[in-house]
Amino acid sequence: MALLIKNIRELFGTCKGQAVKRGREMAVVDSVKGAFLFAENDTISSFGRMEDLPAELASARTGIEIIDASGSFVFPAFCDSHTHLVYSGSREQEFVDKIRGLTYEEIARRGGGILNSARRLHEAKEDELYLESITRIHEIAGMGTAAVEIKSGYGLNTEDELKMLRVIRRIRENCPLEIRSTFLGAHAVPAEYRNDRDVYINQIINEMIPLVASEGLAEYIDVFCDDGFFTVDETDRILAAGSKYGLIPKIHANEIGFSGGVQVGVRHNALSVDHLERSGEEEISVLSESDTIPTLLPGSALFLGLPNPPARGMIEAGLPVALASDYNPGSSPSGNMKLIMSLGCIRLKMTPEEVFNAVTVNSACAMGVQDSHGSVSEGKSAGLIITKEIPSFGFFPYAFGSDLIDKVILRGKVWKAAGA
Repeated sequence: MALLIKNIRELFGTCKGQAVKRGREMAVVDSVKGAFLFAENDTISSFGRMEDLPAELASARTGIEIIDASGSFVFPAFCDSHTHLVYSGSREQEFVDKIRGLTYEEIARRGGGILNSARRLHEAKEDELYLESITRIHEIAGMGTAAVEIKSGYGLNTEDELKMLRVIRRIRENCPLEIRSTFLGAHAVPAEYRNDRDVYINQIINEMIPLVASEGLAEYIDVFCDDGFFTVDETDRILAAGSKYGLIPKIHANEIGFSGGVQVGVRHNALSVDHLERSGEEEISVLSESDTIPTLLPGSALFLGLPNPPARGMIEAGLPVALASDYNPGSSPSGNMKLIMSLGCIRLKMTPEEVFNAVTVNSACAMGVQDSHGSVSEGKSAGLIITKEIPSFGFFPYAFGSDLIDKVILRGKVWKAAGA
């Protein structure tokens, strides 16, 4: 069935093309007031002003679902380019430990953090892991996300990393979201290899990467290049090995220290470098000379009490900033991208227009789906958010705790979770 949304108060994100928005361009959001949008075969066929609505659509009575969006805004649905939402269980005890004063590093040394999730994942059967994870997919779909990147990294051995990636593939086959998969075997060094790191790194390079590639389980490869995790030299080896198998580099970098992760990511033409709480002039300069997209995760910075990444400096330097949720059990247990927009405004001092572009067109580019998602364009997937009646565009991130979404459209259909 086709879909016609009419009487839209204002249709936002109507930028032409697929290009990332850089620097000052991020302050501009193209829109059409008093608009319609028509979708068929899951894609956007046309849009424009209501006075230009074709007569055959205006008079159609069958074969078209019609939504009257009077008083509402319509946005392209969110693209969340950095998540770890395939995991087992939760880590609220670590949340309490942080309240009591333990640091992220102290919790990790006690067997918490990533290694805690790795133990839980090892114990979970694949079907159990899928059911837990598809519930989170339904959750973020209901909050307006149409495209999501999901990382492995809680396996930390060949069998469990492949289990995670197969669950991601199964999610892709059974949900209307656009899914991208990232192999993150280099998320942490397992406890048994602490005194012989090279053994584990060689296992990633010589065993895991070839198997991931042979089964086509991931588009990207990621490394946690930061203090206490993987060094620049180790990251260089892992990314080079992944590239030989066609896996496109991404990087966790500079969350904990000035790790050199940005620089090694740029050397490998990483699609994105993510976190960047500890970044300065050198990192911004290196990124300015590249096509790598800095992706900031303000939910994680908030939850862990980390410094705010220098979003304003990056934008003023002409960089194309993206924002993502980092949805994971230990440092950002939320996939609410509307909240991420609000944190971008409140914590990172970005304008509503800048955060809008950061969670749509720029985040689409940061996960390689800009040809189908991230803006309202003819031929792109009909992934849309219809707001409730709100007074202005800026009210959407301003009212950070309010549910302002009336309907979510995924692939041209109104989203309803199973059992809803």
